[in-house]
Amino acid sequence: MVFKKITLTGTSEESFEAAADNAVDRAEMTLDNVMWAEVTEMGVEVASVEGRQYQVELEVAFELEEPEA
Repeated sequence: MVFKKITLTGTSEESFEAAADNAVDRAEMTLDNVMWAEVTEMGVEVASVEGRQYQVELEVAFELEEPEA
């Protein structure tokens, strides 16, 4: 098996967990064979910013399909 990793940034106005879920959900809708995700960074806009967003950067790994013989 061979896997490829890509970096995604999910956002949410609710929580870090919701931001991560948004990114993983989108990956599963657009990629085949998503196997796991690893959070690499989290951030949130400061209180003085309107519409604060929680941001999660994560690496998503998916299995590459075997080439046809």
